[in-house]
Amino acid sequence: MYRRVRRKKVAEINVVPYIDVMLVLLIIFMVTAPLITQGVKVDLPQAEAEPLDKDSKPPLVASVDKEGNYYLAVGTSKNEPMSAEEVATLVAAHLQLEPDTPVVVNGDGAVSYDAVIQLMVLLQQQAGVPSVGLMTDSAEK
Repeated sequence: MYRRVRRKKVAEINVVPYIDVMLVLLIIFMVTAPLITQGVKVDLPQAEAEPLDKDSKPPLVASVDKEGNYYLAVGTSKNEPMSAEEVATLVAAHLQLEPDTPVVVNGDGAVSYDAVIQLMVLLQQQAGVPSVGLMTDSAEK
């Protein structure tokens, strides 16, 4: 005669599927994180400098690569080369919306000093930037 055996009820949550999903997501983030780097590849000059305040807004980064092309990093914008006038226009428009945003120049170490100075003058005279900072890499690298 068949006798039905009752199992004892389990009052626990099975977390193994959640751990599996978490590990898969962790692997996806680890693989894609290096691919999501933004910005223009420049070799910054090395010097000691004070970093921006942690409380300040994220800066507008105007870049000059070693070929003399200009770029502007605003939020998640794509980095495509643009003319100096376009950079000045975009910076001026951004500063009208958020006037306290710091503006820094990210000049490649191989670019001529003249190109960096021309960009700084352009930002101050055409875009109305009150002060422009220069980005550097720390000398300890």
